[in-house]
Amino acid sequence: MLEHGGRLRLATLQYGIALADWLDLSTGVAPYGLALPDIPASAWQRLPETEDGLESAARDYYGCRSLLPVAGSQAAIQALPRLRRKSIVGMMPLAYAEHAAAWRRYGHKLLTFSEASINRALERLDVLVLVNPNNPTGRFIEPEQLLQWHSRLAERGGWLVVDEAFIDCTPQQSLARYSHLPGLVVLRSFGKFFGMAGARLGFVLAQQRLLHDLAEMLGPWPVSGPTRVIATAMLNDVEGQSVQRQQLLNDTQRLAQVLATHGLPALGGCSLFQWVATERAPQLHEYLANKGILLRHFERPQSLRFGLPADEVGWQRLNAALQGFNECLE
Repeated sequence: MLEHGGRLRLATLQYGIALADWLDLSTGVAPYGLALPDIPASAWQRLPETEDGLESAARDYYGCRSLLPVAGSQAAIQALPRLRRKSIVGMMPLAYAEHAAAWRRYGHKLLTFSEASINRALERLDVLVLVNPNNPTGRFIEPEQLLQWHSRLAERGGWLVVDEAFIDCTPQQSLARYSHLPGLVVLRSFGKFFGMAGARLGFVLAQQRLLHDLAEMLGPWPVSGPTRVIATAMLNDVEGQSVQRQQLLNDTQRLAQVLATHGLPALGGCSLFQWVATERAPQLHEYLANKGILLRHFERPQSLRFGLPADEVGWQRLNAALQGFNECLE
């Protein structure tokens, strides 16, 4: 298993701090969300049915023609490599590591290169996998550029796979409206923007034929009945989405300012996290962990991803801990 953020119980064992006493900033999941709907007993008692309005609500929300609900976008990440014969797959070296692991697991050849090298490398590829905005750097690639790369790949039966797990606050950057085009696969996460990671829900947006093949592979009932009820309500809650989007945008700006104030200017980020590259990353990660504040640490390059505090108490706690760390360096 690859390392991921959010492993509070492991941190509890490692640092001897009770679970309830942690400030978890190690994930890119919204720390607050929309109002939860009531879940009828039938959602627990009956097998899920696709005529409950979820797919329609999701198509309206994403602005796409066809999609498939899956048990978190992670399920699609692990399944998509099984839909192609052995391919040459390109991706950037610093990105969500599960993509590389999945393609490698099924025998595909991986090439890694910088964004600046994609144009030159594209002719060698059958599949290009990108995270947009990237995780953990927050780097955005403009839709026009992505569509150009897609066109070149699709001409010879290739795929462009774009993981848009963190794009909900900037929907104008999404390729969702183009996802019906052959060779374009867009992955969307429900849990991150809506603050519902435990629901385990994601969507694959693509041409109907590919979705059919993927559905056959995953089998029936990939998403639970209660999750379908919750997601349908939230995907239809336009007012709640607007409030959520604005709060996340405000909070990520605040986080960038807090970090800069303490000598940790973010090199990148998006609405759900900020990314700081610093040689002091290991020391700062350990210092904050001993204060009950969990971050996501990356070694290459030495860097930290900061998620958003849920409330004012969390903001003040982070601010005081960063100040304390700097005082230790004096």
